[in-house]
Amino acid sequence: MALDNAVIVAYLLGMVAMGWWGMRRATTKSEYLVAGRRLGGPMYSGTMSAIVLGGASTVGGVGLGYKFGISGAWLVLAIGLGILLLSAAYARRIQRLRVYTVSDMLDIRYGGSSAAVSGVVMWAYALMLTVTSLGASSTIFKVLFGFDRWSSILLAGGIVVLYSVLGGMWSISMTDIVQFVVKTVGILFLLLPFALAKAGGFEGMRQRLDAAYFDFTAIGGDTIVTYLVVYTLGLLIGQDIWQRVFTARTSAVATWGGITSGVYCVIYAFAGALIGMATKALYPDLSSRDEAFATAVENLLPMGVRGLVLAAALAALMSTSSGALIASSTVAANDVWPRLVKRAAARDDVHSNRMFTLVLGVVAIVAAILIEGVVAALTVAYNLLVGGLLVAIVGGMAWKRGNRQGALASMITGAVTVVIVMCTAGLEANEVIYYGLGVSLVSYVLVSLLTPPTDAAVLDHWNSRVNGEHKEEGPA
Repeated sequence: MALDNAVIVAYLLGMVAMGWWGMRRATTKSEYLVAGRRLGGPMYSGTMSAIVLGGASTVGGVGLGYKFGISGAWLVLAIGLGILLLSAAYARRIQRLRVYTVSDMLDIRYGGSSAAVSGVVMWAYALMLTVTSLGASSTIFKVLFGFDRWSSILLAGGIVVLYSVLGGMWSISMTDIVQFVVKTVGILFLLLPFALAKAGGFEGMRQRLDAAYFDFTAIGGDTIVTYLVVYTLGLLIGQDIWQRVFTARTSAVATWGGITSGVYCVIYAFAGALIGMATKALYPDLSSRDEAFATAVENLLPMGVRGLVLAAALAALMSTSSGALIASSTVAANDVWPRLVKRAAARDDVHSNRMFTLVLGVVAIVAAILIEGVVAALTVAYNLLVGGLLVAIVGGMAWKRGNRQGALASMITGAVTVVIVMCTAGLEANEVIYYGLGVSLVSYVLVSLLTPPTDAAVLDHWNSRVNGEHKEEGPA
């Protein structure tokens, strides 16, 4: 066990060192928030994969495989499909906008400010995503050091906040590349083959598991559709994802690097489900599905290898939590706080962005200690995001007649509906997202048709931005 601990400690110290290195490069707002928009293909693809495959995808994905079998892959598969769709259909236009937040995009498309609504919804989503990944850390440190839940979250959260505050997106990008490599080796090349071998391969699992574990739709058609709606569509509009697109050097990098990342996510989805199935075959009586990952690591791997795989799990949750944290602080600093204090966001104020990252990091750590259940927390985050913002964002790209009044109506009614239905039907109820999307879509179309269209000059400016003809940073 001492060797495992040494591997983890070395990994954590390396993350802090990356933060210190990034601090020397993050001297402007652009460098701090979007890595100077200078990432090439391999680095972009690795960082995109690292942020979307977090604690819920790793610990939660294995847990779903433990409970439902191969159909447990659908959650992470939906995430991979979302990255593929985003990269193929929208990444070029998003990269060419040269903005910092999704609210910036809405302001350019519709004219006038929409951040009072969109910023709050996006901020809540990104913060909850940070909370989700930090919460998953408790299962890892429990195995390693015997820490209780709150101590584990404090340790993991403290390190994430430290390197995120120091170097911003440069630190996060560099740590994400390391985390991507560690995650790939640990999960795909170590834990997966070890778990399958200990379970006797597919034949051994067939002898020990019910036939439903090999049914790709056993998790339920309604759940599959909900995953596709919530996660696939949610990946199209999340600030944490868009902020990675903003880091791409060119629109071609954003497209093909993203497609490569999407394929990787699909492979990761099935790997997690198979690990969960093997764990179920060997340890069928675990009290919670979220214990499956830690149980597999603790019991199926030799010393040293176990430390690397646990480092891979930490890499998964830390990459997502750091990316979501910088997204949350970016939205707070650029969209929410300036509206509250009635002043413009500072264009090159790195210090204020660091302060927002620090404060929100502390808030996320406290919330992670209070909220339990990684998949439930992730579902709440994506329900708010998709129900509140999807229609206004995608509608703005696809329908010229959509206007600011319609966008604001869709965001307000969609978000309120999601909150109400979650309170009445439950946080993980499938119908939450359908009610939210339905109300949001109807509001968008009706209000847009009943009010004057967007000014032609606004649309002309929008077209110049998405065509890459405008080089200004941020909204004009």
